[in-house]
Amino acid sequence: MAAFSARATENSLDKIVEDPRCGRALTWIDSSAEWVTSQQVRLTEIPAPEFAETRRAEALREIFAANGFQTRTDSSGNVIAERPGSDPDSVILLAAHLDTVFSGGTDVRVKREGTRLLAPGISDNGAGLGALAGLARAIAESDIRTRKTIVLAGDVGEEGEGNLRGMRALVNEFGSHLAAVIAVDGPSTEFITTQGIASRRIEAVVTGPGGHSWSDFGIPNPISAIARGIVRFTSMRLSLSVRSTYNFGTIEGGTSVNSIPARAAVKVDLRSESEAEAGKMETALRQAMQDGLRDEEAAFDAPGDALKLSFVSLGVRPAGKLPADSPLLAAVRDVDRFLGNRSHIERSSTDANLPLSLGIPAMALGGGGRGGGAHTLNEWYDPTGRELGLKRLFLIALSLAGLDR
Repeated sequence: MAAFSARATENSLDKIVEDPRCGRALTWIDSSAEWVTSQQVRLTEIPAPEFAETRRAEALREIFAANGFQTRTDSSGNVIAERPGSDPDSVILLAAHLDTVFSGGTDVRVKREGTRLLAPGISDNGAGLGALAGLARAIAESDIRTRKTIVLAGDVGEEGEGNLRGMRALVNEFGSHLAAVIAVDGPSTEFITTQGIASRRIEAVVTGPGGHSWSDFGIPNPISAIARGIVRFTSMRLSLSVRSTYNFGTIEGGTSVNSIPARAAVKVDLRSESEAEAGKMETALRQAMQDGLRDEEAAFDAPGDALKLSFVSLGVRPAGKLPADSPLLAAVRDVDRFLGNRSHIERSSTDANLPLSLGIPAMALGGGGRGGGAHTLNEWYDPTGRELGLKRLFLIALSLAGLDR
């Protein structure tokens, strides 16, 4: 694995902030926030539901190419832009996910209310994509050269059932060349996400014979079985030793109000700070659903095989944690001190989970500005002060990559 030392990182920051090329980039950032915001709006208004990110990826690729990056699209749909350094075997990767949680057909046109921009996906992850566009332009304006190669990527499959497929492809491609990975996710400059929360996303499916609500009453009902399983699971107490959560996100099944359904399914999101605890929760969920099915059959004195239960894994996000003494964290702290930015350590589930689980130095950072209402139709973003986020990413990227004359 490519590496860097804390001392080298500190020296790089000292040199960067004194270099006139850096000055040109910082001046451009101060005067061009509106340009960055316009790119964010443009990208947000291109729909990018899960598994349908191609059009947005192409638009981002155009921005990268216009700023002198070597660009390509890989087989998974990631758009990759490279700025080669003098050491081609060491890579600093900054990635922002292209996809949103919103289905095709959602109105993603951006509206303005005062300083706020409103649209589904404008913050998550329009803010991250806008920041990558601004970072590409700032690097181009500086014409600065680095020792390590800087790679910017718009990656697919971060949300929902994407199962981090875009980040998996990036890690597989660059492998041992990765010196550091930064997931640019959302707007805030107040957090440094250094711990990836483990998650399991599971679909439980119950099937049965189905029938008429009157004449076939007494046939076990798959929806009722699922409801019984949910009640059993939610009656359990979570471990108090580590933080864990669960969410029953969608339930579907049946064809009409007067028909006993032949099929029902529920999708569940399980999360924990502990990989082991996430595994225990999955085991408990499977048992609760099996017990719910048996309760439904017993309630109607039905045969033990009247209903069938199956499970589908929709995604597994591994846990991981950046060591407190990591040079990557030291580099971010140095930049925050220089910029006067106050930040704190956070835990979350992001693209950074994957490299962290593999021992690759990684974290998630915001792109600047403020936002709220993520994953809702009322999502908003305020670009006021976004310059701080762009400067932060620029200086972090260059301090990690190192100057090359």
